[in-house]
Formats: sequence, C-alpha cells, structure tokens
Amino acid sequence: MKFGQLFAVAGCTALLGACSNSSLLPGQDGTLSRLDVEDMGIAVAADSQREYSFTDKKASFWYGMTHTDNWDDWHAGWNIAKRRLLSDYTVGVDGDTLSRREAEVTVYPYKIDRVYTKARENFYMFDRVELLYVELSDVKGDSVWIELSPRLISAGKQGAAGIEFVPKESAGGVITLQPFKDVAYRWNGTRLMAPADAGGFIISYTEDGSAAQVAALFRRDHEKMLRERIDRMNALVEKSNPLSSDNDTLDKAMAWIVLTTDELITCQQGNGIYAGLPWFNEYWGRDMFITMPGAVFCTGQWETARSIFSDFAKFQDRNPESETLEGIIYNTADGTPRFVTDVYEYMQYTGDTTYLASIYPAIELSINSVIEHGTDADGFLVHADADTWMDAKRQGKYPCSPRGNRAVDIQALWYEQLRSGAKMARIMGHDDESRRWDLAADSLLATFNRMFVNTADTLVYDHLNADGTPDLQYRPNMLYALDMVADTAVVTKATRDAWRRLVYPWGVASLDQNDPQFHPYHENWHHYHKDDAYHNGTVWLWNNGMAMQRMIEAGQQDIAWQLFENMNRQALYEGAVGSLSENADAWPRKGAQWARRSGTFLQAWSNAEQIRVWYQGFLGIRPALLDGCITLAPRIPSALNTLRYSELIGNGSLLGAFERTADCRIYEYRLSGIASRLKFDIEDFATFDLAVTDGSTVRVKVTDSELTASVTDRDGKTTSKIAIAPDPAKAARQQAMNRYFEGTHFAVPSMKENLPSLSRYFDPPLDYSSIE
Repeated sequence: MKFGQLFAVAGCTALLGACSNSSLLPGQDGTLSRLDVEDMGIAVAADSQREYSFTDKKASFWYGMTHTDNWDDWHAGWNIAKRRLLSDYTVGVDGDTLSRREAEVTVYPYKIDRVYTKARENFYMFDRVELLYVELSDVKGDSVWIELSPRLISAGKQGAAGIEFVPKESAGGVITLQPFKDVAYRWNGTRLMAPADAGGFIISYTEDGSAAQVAALFRRDHEKMLRERIDRMNALVEKSNPLSSDNDTLDKAMAWIVLTTDELITCQQGNGIYAGLPWFNEYWGRDMFITMPGAVFCTGQWETARSIFSDFAKFQDRNPESETLEGIIYNTADGTPRFVTDVYEYMQYTGDTTYLASIYPAIELSINSVIEHGTDADGFLVHADADTWMDAKRQGKYPCSPRGNRAVDIQALWYEQLRSGAKMARIMGHDDESRRWDLAADSLLATFNRMFVNTADTLVYDHLNADGTPDLQYRPNMLYALDMVADTAVVTKATRDAWRRLVYPWGVASLDQNDPQFHPYHENWHHYHKDDAYHNGTVWLWNNGMAMQRMIEAGQQDIAWQLFENMNRQALYEGAVGSLSENADAWPRKGAQWARRSGTFLQAWSNAEQIRVWYQGFLGIRPALLDGCITLAPRIPSALNTLRYSELIGNGSLLGAFERTADCRIYEYRLSGIASRLKFDIEDFATFDLAVTDGSTVRVKVTDSELTASVTDRDGKTTSKIAIAPDPAKAARQQAMNRYFEGTHFAVPSMKENLPSLSRYFDPPLDYSSIE
C-alpha cells in the first residue's frame, strides 16, 4: 500500500437509492442527534497505553498515563500555574496494590475509569476548583488506602483537616489528603488508610489554610459540581457543535477534539488559551490567535472571545520609547496581526459592533506603529530572523531556521491586518484612517506580487533575505499568502506542489525533504540537536488546516479528507486520548509504517485548525454578519453520505443537513434565533442569495442537470422557490481543476541515508544544553 492510499477510503458507505422528499432536519422543537460525554468513552488496552489530560479551566491540569504505575515524567500529574505539585498516586485495597497495568481502562472527557479485580477507581477534576477526587467503589475488601508519590512533595504530617504535604515548587501552599467521607482514618507515615466504604480520597491544594472548608464544601456539593462540569461539556457537543453522520470516526473524534481544545481555555493569567500541554501551559499571542477561530468562534463562545481580546490588549506596550515590558516577550511578528484579524472575524461571526469601541485603540495603535516604525520602503513588515512561528534559537541567540526579515506569511498577515483594520475604522467613523490603511494594503498587494511571486517558474518565495534576494527554500508558509497571489495558475500549482512535497499522511512538514537542511526526525540526539530539526523537516499538525483549506478551495475535498480523517483517527486511537499532537517526524522510523508523534501531546492550534477546517472548509460555513450575510459553500467529501450539524452564529444558530443518494444531493439549512441573507455556492451552479427569516428552512436539491431551492417559514409555508441550470463556465473550471489534481498523492518519504543532518554521530548523545 502506498502512503498516499492510507486511510483514503475509510468511512465510505453505500449510497441511498432515491432522493428523499422529507425534511432532513428535526421539527422546530426537535434536536439533532446527541452525543453525550457518557457515550464518548475510549477504552485503552494495556499494551497500547495512552496519555490523557484534564484541566480545571482555571490554572491547573492533570497529565497521566492510562496504565503506568508511579509515573515520573517531568510534567506528570498535577500542575498549577506552571508549577508542578504532585506527580502521581497509588491506591490499594487491604494489603494489595491496585496495579494500573492490570486494569481495564476507559477515558471519558471528564474522568478516567479504571476497573481492577478488587475495586473500581474513577479520577475527577472539577471546574475552577483546586481539588482532585479519587473515587473508589465496588471494593472487595475491608479497607482502602492511598499513597502520594514523594518526588515533588515534602513528607506528610498530620494537620487539622488531614495529612498535609508541602509542594517543593509551591512552598506557599499545602496539599491536603483526606478520605472522601468524614470518617476515621490511619496514617503510617506514607499511606493513608480508611474503611472500604470511605468513597475514596480528596486531594486539595490551598494557600490560605482552608482545606477543611474546601473538603466540607466538596462533600456537600460534589454531585452538583460534577453535574455542572458534565453539563458544560455536553453543551459544547450538543448545543454548540452537535454532529451526526454516517462516518465511523467523525462524530466521536470531532466531539473529543472540541472538548480537549476547550480544556486549554483557562483563566490562569487573565483569560486566554494554553499553547499546549504539558509544558506550554501559558498564553502566547501567536498560538492563541491561531487557535481562536476554531476553538472559540466555531464553538460560539462570544463572551470568552471578548475577555481574551480585552485581557491580551492590556499587555500592549504603549510607550514608544521602550523596548519591552518587564517580563513580557515580544519575539513575534504575527501575534498582533492575528489579534486584529481575529477581532474582525469575531465581529463577522456575531455582528457585534458595540464591543469595537473598547478594543479599537489597541487596533489603531498596532497598525499605525507598524506603518511608522516597522515597515520598509516597499511597505513590507520587517522582523528579525526568528520572529515568525519558526522561532527556534540555539542558546537563545542563534536562529535554527532563519527566514530573513520579510517572511511570506508575515506579509499576508500584515495585509489582512490592514484590510481588517480599515473595515473596522470605517465602522468607528475614522474614514481618513480607513482610506490610509486601504491604500497601504493596495500598495503592499502590488509589491507582493512583484517581489514574492515568480510567475515564470510558478512559485511563491518563502521569504526575502535582508539584502532583498528571494529565498528558495520550500516550506509551507506560502500557503498562507495565496489569497494575495493574482495569478491563479501559481495558486493552483502551489497547492498541488505543497501537497506532494510537504503533506505526509501524518501532517505537513516544515521543510522539503530534498533540502540540504532537512532533518527527518524531530528527536535524533545522536545526530543533531532537537531544535535544529524543529522547523527544518519536523511535521507541524497546525499547518494541516491551511493545506486542507487550499485543497478544498480547489474543489479537491476528497484529497483533503484523507488527511482530515487521519487526524481524527489519531485523536481516537493513537497518542493522547482525544487530542492532536504538536509535531510528528517527517519520516517513519526504521521498520515502522507510520511516523512517530512528538512535541506536546495536546497542542491548541493543531486541534483548533481541525475544528476550523471542518466548519469553514468542508461544511463551508462563513459568517459575515457585518455584511448581513452568511456564505454557505459546502464541499462534502464523497466518504460522507449523511450529515446533521449545527453551529452557533450571532445570537442564534445555523442548523444544517446533507444527504447524498444515487439520484441527487440535498442540502438543508435552518436559521434559529437569527435572520440573514444566505449566499449559496454549491457544486457547479452559479452562486445565489436567499433572504431567510428566523425559523425558516432552506432546502436545496441538486441533480446533475438542475438545482432547485425552496424556502419555508416556521409554519411550513413556502415563501420562495428558484430553479437554475449548471453554470457552464464554473463547471468547466472545476473539470479542468479535477484533471490538474488527478493523481495527487501525499508526500512519500525518500529515506535517503546520506543526509547532511545525519552525517555526524555523537556518543554520548546531545542534550538541550549541548553546544557542538
């Protein structure tokens, strides 16, 4: 089997016979098929144990392994506000240890369930409560006990509320261990023992001596606290993002990815989004604003969006004389442009212009400061060698993948910052500023096509060097700038070439494998430092979203679907439960058929881009409420024959359904709580608009020869109908595109042994501090 064929046909089902005449959506008071968190359990076998994580949505997370006893990874266990508290615990019955290696384990979004021969253990965290609950039930014995791993804590001593431990990295706080029920217990210096019916154990963290009150409150309200956590999660997968299809992995994988992404939306230092777990539990502008469209907009979390924008804006340096604010690192040229474009996208999703007045000063300053201090004579945004997302440096000084001072993706972001800013300036009544920014964008666009686009060789340069020469390294960054490219032939070729050269079945590589700087494996310490590989060959899953988007825009959704489904399978069956990793090797290791994951086990932008491309790409839902419309451009892959879904937009929601039969395709939509003009871009037919009121349903039926659309109001009365024939020009363009992309396959590892990166061998192997 070739790499390009892996998982390509998974999820295909037989076509239904005849085109349905009945509605695909439930009645006005009905709901879509629901996937409850109780239905989302993933059983994990002992011989394929997996990582898992939970957060309290505030500042702490738990990082565990399903079947490992006394796990001692650096970030294992309980971490809070970038401090490690507790690495692990062990439980037992009478004199026996309950070994995880022998347990039947199922992971749910809100708990891990381990079934032993002598007991059942359920482990929980709760929203915004610094407390762990290790529940023990079905106990076959007289007593239960727990031991905390001593690696990160002091020796335990009896306290007023239970056994107290001082975390070595948080000396101002106390971990308190006590039985769940307020019962007598015994402490032998390492082990806390309680009656079999004690219900398990509470592990709390406090800094104000309130452990007794915390425990008492938990004992009283634990069922309510658990219900609130479950209800919050169910609201995301039932109200914000319900999905029902005929695919064996899609529904469950997307629900899991939505929930593990939401784990990362916290209030650790104001409101923000962790970059990733376990070691990126902090907010970074670049990562946060790449993540927001998928994590926050597609899930309809408008209050969260506003709070993140406002809290982030507080860190804007408003002093023109300063280099940096104390404790704040500004080594990113793309964080601020994405902040501005995200604010505009938020307004398009919500129609909310009232919020703009409070955030506009930060937007205005960000654009005018760059125009005054951060652009060159051509209007390009200039930056340092490692100020793009490819930001690794050795010894904090030497860029591992220098990208000159004008990177292609940065110019695309700067262009969008100007355009978005100009539109928001008009809303604010700043017409002169709006015109000035639009003129800057016009000039930038023309210069970009002259200096970054090589029409003769049909390519887009990755960056310009400081001396103005174009760099020919082949990286995925030009995918982010294709909207600026005027020559459609260049766009089409760039999309196909990137897929063939960079897109492996496991994700998008950061450098072409034929480049002399290519490093095939992320971690290969006998040959090179990890940072040297980080952006020089290592796969970055967050780039999958844009690679798939460009394929979908070319009408090649079946090609894009292969990568999309591979990521869903990773979330369900490989690596950390329910999540996508930061990285992967570009090449499989010797003897393997699939590349090894690496980096953080749960990376915000990897997950979020999978969510975004599903809603904006495959489903084609693109709200533009500032313009009074919602574009619907569905590109449903042939692997899917039935779909029902919903997405929150503005103050309401859009419900959608799709059915493919042997005779036709039916697309059905209903607005709930909002009214809008719907702009349809469906298959080979010309685009058309329909004005739709709250509660109305649009049914579009497509055959090879005709598209018919009808609108019925909430009372079932037909208010409008249209019928159109295929658009010959549009059909011809798509047929030409299909011929061009025919045979397009994933990149195939060449497995050369004479790579420069493998030419040296270090024994002992290098480590993070090595300078070779």
